[in-house]
Amino acid sequence: MFSSRRRIVLAAVAAAVVLGGAAVAVAAQLTDDAPAGPVAAPRVVQPGAPGQSGRALSPAEQSQLPAPPKHTPADTQFMQRMIAHHVQALDMTGLVAERATSKEVSLIAKRIETSQRDEIAQMQQWLTDRGEQLPGPHEHHADHDAVMPGMLTPEQLAELAKTRGEQFDRLFLDRMIRHHEGALTMVQQLYAAGGGLEPASDRFAREVNADQGIEIRSMRELQARLAG
Repeated sequence: MFSSRRRIVLAAVAAAVVLGGAAVAVAAQLTDDAPAGPVAAPRVVQPGAPGQSGRALSPAEQSQLPAPPKHTPADTQFMQRMIAHHVQALDMTGLVAERATSKEVSLIAKRIETSQRDEIAQMQQWLTDRGEQLPGPHEHHADHDAVMPGMLTPEQLAELAKTRGEQFDRLFLDRMIRHHEGALTMVQQLYAAGGGLEPASDRFAREVNADQGIEIRSMRELQARLAG
């Protein structure tokens, strides 16, 4: 679940997003002439106080650890809405190839497209694994700015589609920055609603917040260069 983070195309750097709780890998190596013995329990280390080393927990102590928090309705709603939010971003990046003049705009659009396609698949898997409903195919076309901040109206999307060249580059960056800022607001809303306690949803929300924050800074820097 959530095994990949970012795969950036166009000779850019590939990175990975791993969502979900922390995992412990246990490997047992058996030889053909040695009998298989019991599999050792995973090694879990409890962090120590500042300046002190951690301590490995015994199997008995591990059995007393509380179960990770389960997902909440706020987590489900966040994933459903963020899928629709990402789908609209793909609608926007889909306009770039035939309209943009700046190669830098094309590059950042491709990066956004690649990462958000991956994240949509990850969110769909998250919902499926938990028996939650996937959003409808046209969910992102409705005017949901109140619940999905940063969403463009149909009129704003139509305006973007009508522009070309430098005018498109500027308007695309302006609208995509607003769209990304809306995603950051949605992350804040998740935690304010009591979500993000489940390790997987928390990790994903933090990655969205960090990645889109970085992209906002990149787009603002590009805006300044194009204006100069």
